[in-house]
Amino acid sequence: MTRFPTYGTLTLCVLAAIGVSAQQQPTFRSGSDAVRVFVTVTDRDGRLVPALAQGDFEVRDDGKPQPITIFDSTPQPVRLIVMLDVSGSMEGNLQLLRDGASELFTRLRPDDEVSVGTFGVGVDISPEFTNDPRALRAQLPRRIDPEAPTPLWRAVDAAMTAFGDKHDVRSVVLVLSDGKDSGPLSFKDHYVSQVEVIDRARKEDVMVYGIGMHSRPSRPRTPGLGPAGLQAALLEDLPDSGLAKVAQETGGGYAEIRLNQDLGAAFARVADELHGQYLLGYAPPKRDGKSHEIDVKVSQSGLKARARKSYVAPKP
Repeated sequence: MTRFPTYGTLTLCVLAAIGVSAQQQPTFRSGSDAVRVFVTVTDRDGRLVPALAQGDFEVRDDGKPQPITIFDSTPQPVRLIVMLDVSGSMEGNLQLLRDGASELFTRLRPDDEVSVGTFGVGVDISPEFTNDPRALRAQLPRRIDPEAPTPLWRAVDAAMTAFGDKHDVRSVVLVLSDGKDSGPLSFKDHYVSQVEVIDRARKEDVMVYGIGMHSRPSRPRTPGLGPAGLQAALLEDLPDSGLAKVAQETGGGYAEIRLNQDLGAAFARVADELHGQYLLGYAPPKRDGKSHEIDVKVSQSGLKARARKSYVAPKP
């Protein structure tokens, strides 16, 4: 004899089905086809804006609106590599560098993973990822070679390699530098350009943040003769303008610190942003292995959304 389920049985079945459905909701895995976009929202004064809802966002892929299938406004873990410029022109900034980075370490969350790297005579990155401020401070440089160059793009490229296999958490490179990329020093050095860095970050979904400083060598340089020499000396003391471009393309932020400004506050701002971003996700409309543009907007007036500009779609 066939029995129809009772009301209580139906209730249990519905609850079980809801539980299964919840477990099957898409999640962000590095191998997932979903396009993930971390978005920083600020007001007119540059302050972070929390508590927005999914309906406040619009995402366009190559100009076409896309349905947002994943939305999360809670703090997301980060796998971060802090790359510190130890070229000769940073010698006078060494203590500022150490104090500023220490401010960042105090703001880490329990689920963050951080490593420290330096670039000057060579590019060195600690293999250890941790959120222990004491262990991270021990990785900070203690001296700077006054003759060291600035292999900026090679350093960012090495940091992306240091992330290793794909992880569930996002990958972020934070670069502190005061100079322009010095390029390869010999034929043995692998040349890396700014364009290559942007292309790789796009393919591997890496966000880059930049903090630019003015040079403070221990021994002041003597400028060349005439106005041209003075202008060249002034430009030499400025950070590489390409760092801001890389940050913009990858969805990160960029700040330039003057000599009388607080470097620790700039590092703290990066930590606050990374923990205050919105996570949006959508299904790629095309799986063609090509680059596609992303445009994120916020409906509320006076707010600005910052996110990566493009991504490489998965192949079929």
